[in-house]
Amino acid sequence: MSDPDRGPGPGLVRDDAPPPGRCAPVLAAAFVREPAMAWIAGGSDRVRQAWFTATLRTHATLPGARRHLLADGRGRPLAAAVLTPPAAVPSGAARAAWAARTLAGCGPRALVRTLRYLHAAEAETPAGAWTLEFIGVEPGAAGRGTGGRLLGHLLATTPAPGGIFLTTADGANVRLYRRFGFTTVRRLTVGPLEVTAMWRPDAPPGHAPADGRRRGS
Repeated sequence: MSDPDRGPGPGLVRDDAPPPGRCAPVLAAAFVREPAMAWIAGGSDRVRQAWFTATLRTHATLPGARRHLLADGRGRPLAAAVLTPPAAVPSGAARAAWAARTLAGCGPRALVRTLRYLHAAEAETPAGAWTLEFIGVEPGAAGRGTGGRLLGHLLATTPAPGGIFLTTADGANVRLYRRFGFTTVRRLTVGPLEVTAMWRPDAPPGHAPADGRRRGS
């Protein structure tokens, strides 16, 4: 059993199948200060945008891949999330195309650092688990519960008997994910990054609803 879905929220519109091109700018803006993205992109807005564009384009080739988007009443995207099904990996051709786009748009440093991070993260992914690759909120919409609503929705609607796995290099995110039932699997060092690998079973003990508060609290 998964968490109940509170709906998109007043004045918000949810899209459970947005094209990659609608999600990439939201995530590029949301990850401007995220440590792993700063390490990969070197603080460049252009590189970060190109990286998300190339990565989400490749991710969309995966059978069963999921994307979720919240927009305001005028259709302006505010938050986005991207999930990978269990054991799904891009084809050799898709990987080669991603590497070529990343190299051309982001440079060799970004490509090499991405591969280092992926190698470490993928080694910790539990068998049968979905992976929450990205979830982020436009900086101008932060602090309004938008990200929590989107996270609650994907937890409620993703068929994940093997749970959901994620990694984060941001300590503030660890506290947030714990409120939604994630627990730490392992702490990793990737270059200068301290990365926390986390996992959430489909129905964690104490079953946390979509606002992150445990029942009975």
